[in-house]
Amino acid sequence: MIHQCTVNTVFLIIIFYKVYKTCSETIFLLNQASLLSSCVCEVAAGCAYPRILQGDALPPDARLRVQKLLSHFDGGSIGESLCVFVAKCSYTESCGSMHLRNTVAKFISLRDGGVLSSPEQVFITVDTQRALMVMLRLLCQSEGVSAVMIPDPAPHTLTRLLEGMDVVPVTYQLQEQSGWSVERAELNRAIQAPRGRCFPKAIYISNPGNPTGHVQSRESIQDVIRFAADEELFLLVDEVSQDTVFADGSEFVSYKRVLAEMGQPYSDRVQLASLHSLSNGIMGECGFRTGFMELVNVDEAVMFFTEVLLTGDLCPPVIGQIALDVMVDPPRPGEPSYSLYTQEVASLLMILKCNASRAVEFINDLPGFSCQSVQSGIFIYPHLTLPHTALTHSQSVGLLYSRRLLEDQGVCVGFSEDHTHSRSCCHFRLCVLMPSEELEEALHRLRCFHFHFLKEFCDTGETVGEPQKSI
Repeated sequence: MIHQCTVNTVFLIIIFYKVYKTCSETIFLLNQASLLSSCVCEVAAGCAYPRILQGDALPPDARLRVQKLLSHFDGGSIGESLCVFVAKCSYTESCGSMHLRNTVAKFISLRDGGVLSSPEQVFITVDTQRALMVMLRLLCQSEGVSAVMIPDPAPHTLTRLLEGMDVVPVTYQLQEQSGWSVERAELNRAIQAPRGRCFPKAIYISNPGNPTGHVQSRESIQDVIRFAADEELFLLVDEVSQDTVFADGSEFVSYKRVLAEMGQPYSDRVQLASLHSLSNGIMGECGFRTGFMELVNVDEAVMFFTEVLLTGDLCPPVIGQIALDVMVDPPRPGEPSYSLYTQEVASLLMILKCNASRAVEFINDLPGFSCQSVQSGIFIYPHLTLPHTALTHSQSVGLLYSRRLLEDQGVCVGFSEDHTHSRSCCHFRLCVLMPSEELEEALHRLRCFHFHFLKEFCDTGETVGEPQKSI
């Protein structure tokens, strides 16, 4: 099997000038350095190699930031020595530098319209997956079978994480036809289904949605908070795409802000963990492996054991903490780096908006496809209904279609089975964060393959239209 996969990979490289990996979620698919955050690169470089501060390679505000950051590390360095027995070492506290935790708390307060945030409740982590693992260990230690409510669709790594920790996933369906909304009636149905078999301890929310790209309204968030209060569930809120909202009229509002604005009896009773990351937001800095978690209304004992569990990592990557500082405290108006930074962010959001609109329109014109418009994030998530005859060739039409698409056209998509309709339905996760000309080429390949696939597997009497000759 390994040998066969290797042969197929070589074959693809020979046949195709480029394989389009549209299932990926990294900003670096753009292959355009001008769209990456120059400020992050400059500050990280200055902290890693302080000698460049002696010249004029960095803007004045970047130099000042580097000097300020280094002053909060032992020895004024992030890595003069890797030996823990030497005074000048590069470790920080297990939960991250207290200076950075203060900066994150200020960012949260500013984002949430003045709702106070304490650095003691902020934990800098290796990534959001690590933070989720810690919270699941704390929440799911009692006797009996523990469960967590999760949306369908959900981030593709979530179910694997739950399986690895022996936590039962209890799925609630997002309502596709109403823009992937979260409905209270569906939450009520979902939590009743496993009664007697397992004990739901928490509900996981992705807002903005991954991979659906929806953004919850205040009213929708309030419904979820009331549900969590009624059922005594802990809120695990993934908000890593909060700064990639690009649709007109859409606005990200954090769960913490809505919770605070609801007042008694919710504001001091509902427990919440909110997550943010360098990887999935506007920075797209996957390699730095750093994010943060804020805990709200959580007992001091839980806070203590959260820190204990995080000590196993020694500390989050120091260079990642430096990049996180730029994300939560970006260049301000009047600073030399502000103009370039705002241009980069605006350019990236415009690429996302234009590409998402183009891809949704294109795919909705293909027979069997339907796709909701997206408001945020880097994915579109179309629904596909295939001929029933395709089931005679595979038990998973999604796997069959995606594998053939890769082999025939060099386009790699992330598929997921649709359990709410029929076995001939599935969804695909397609990343639109790429140069527009490459998106057009990937969409063209998809259309060519799609019509050939339908011709091969169409049911008796079914007609299939012809693909257009050009885009």
